[in-house]
Amino acid sequence: MEQHTVIVVGAGPAGLATASRLQRAGLRPVVLERADAIGASWRGRYDRLRLNSPRWYSTLPGGRWRPGTAVFPSRDDVVDHLETYAADEDLDIRLGIRVDSIDRDRDAWIVATCAGDLRARDVIVATGHSSVPHVPSWPGRDRFAGLLLHAADYRAPAPYRGRDVLVVGSGCTGAEIAHDLAEGGAARVRLAVRTPPNIMLRAPIGAPLAAALSRLPTPISDAVARFVRRRTIGDLSAYGLPVPAEGVFSRLHRLHVAPMIVDPEVLDAIRSGRIEIVAGVAALNDTGAVLADGERIAPDTVIAATGYRTGLEPLVGHLGVLDDHGSPRTTDGEAAPGLRFVGFAPRPALLHALGREAQRAARAVARTRPAERPARLDDRAWRSDFAS
Repeated sequence: MEQHTVIVVGAGPAGLATASRLQRAGLRPVVLERADAIGASWRGRYDRLRLNSPRWYSTLPGGRWRPGTAVFPSRDDVVDHLETYAADEDLDIRLGIRVDSIDRDRDAWIVATCAGDLRARDVIVATGHSSVPHVPSWPGRDRFAGLLLHAADYRAPAPYRGRDVLVVGSGCTGAEIAHDLAEGGAARVRLAVRTPPNIMLRAPIGAPLAAALSRLPTPISDAVARFVRRRTIGDLSAYGLPVPAEGVFSRLHRLHVAPMIVDPEVLDAIRSGRIEIVAGVAALNDTGAVLADGERIAPDTVIAATGYRTGLEPLVGHLGVLDDHGSPRTTDGEAAPGLRFVGFAPRPALLHALGREAQRAARAVARTRPAERPARLDDRAWRSDFAS
């Protein structure tokens, strides 16, 4: 059985950042990734996807974007950033290795994989909260005669040209896919909204402002966000999007639900009727959908932008470290002796936030483990970022 000091599960942004910081502390982490490439979840997203935070507020610790990268990096920019980061940091990444379970063995952990068992004193799970696409079990779902897919399977609007499409979900993904379809030639585009979302415009100052507000008392941050929405977006009640009673940060803390962050063009499409806002989906049937307000509509395509699940239950569900929603109970510190989770707490400017989270986790592990190689203390990013 292979012996390791630290095993990191997942080669997305959180896993790469964590492995990098561990390695710079003098440890030798091995990164296990079930896909055949790093950043697999990013590679599979829709073509139009961009970060909601600007590039200068979205770097992994010690990383750099290529010169010429747009203010809001695209999906392909992010993939390139991750690949370059992994190469520059010279990380030990093992692709195509599926982790099946993690179990305690005296003072260490046994990580069971499709290629055999590995043993380590510390394990950091960094597979992310967007691991398994979730499609609600709507009544009548199996009877729907049209095309039903999750947003994870949507790439571009061309296959849906001339079709009547219902997009379900009021997050960033749902709004952007609806706009992509409206621009790309769909005959009709409706966006099903169960709960009116908090809305923010994508702007260079947006993510840094949201990150700063998240550190204030929630009533204050909610009030500021509501004022900004009133000044930058206005009242969308006539279009089916009233301002929700619960503020941005109250909802984020309570439900881990981020606001809808969009470009002005998306709101223009809603105001012009090219994207129609309808009530949430109550059921599907062979002819279409029944909405929560009783309306019956007949789309030939339903795209469920209804989020993801962590998929952690097979790995660690038996350890008592997950909540009722399958998310880690502890995301800042040890969930169990030697077991940590990184990248599962939704925060503004996620790449920046999870980079800092990775640094804290690596520093905590390094304090309890002797270095296996000289620490790379010449890295200014390590020193400055760890000072906080």
